[in-house]
Formats: sequence, C-alpha cells, structure tokens
Amino acid sequence: MDGKMLARLGAVIFVAIAITAAVVEMTRKDEPPAVSSAPVVEPAHDPLREGQRRCQQLGQQAASDAECLRVWAETRDRFLGRPAAPASPSSSEGR
Repeated sequence: MDGKMLARLGAVIFVAIAITAAVVEMTRKDEPPAVSSAPVVEPAHDPLREGQRRCQQLGQQAASDAECLRVWAETRDRFLGRPAAPASPSSSEGR
C-alpha cells in the first residue's frame, strides 16, 4: 500500500465514523429536563420590607428620619443574625 491509498482509506473510515455518529445522535430520544415540583413560595407580609420601601422613596430625607434609622438597624440585625434589640433600654442597664 502506498501513501495515497492509505490516506484514502483513512478518509473513508473517518467519514463512515462521522456519519454513524450523526445518525446515532439524530435517532436518540431527548429526555425532557427535570422539572422542579416545588411550588413558588410568595413571601408573607413583611412590615420590615414595607418600611425599607418607604425609606427608599424618601431618598436623602431618610437619613434623618427616626423610623428609617430603626428599620435600617433591624434590617442590619436580621442580616447579621443578631437577636432583635429591645424596643427601649431598661433602667437597670448601665448600673
């Protein structure tokens, strides 16, 4: 066998393998993607979220609004996983 004949044989084998792979791929049945059966959960009514929206709408004035400062402190504590701070400091603290 000379070089030309060997090259032709290699090309024919390559084409045969490519055609076989294409046919196998075309006849394969596509499986539908797994669909999550978990329902979409809507968050419950969250007054903190409403307070955040109100402060967002206030813009620069929110920096001096006492309610916004409270909302931001509560949001920060919730994010950091700290327990909720008491509403007002008791008189026995600091003694």
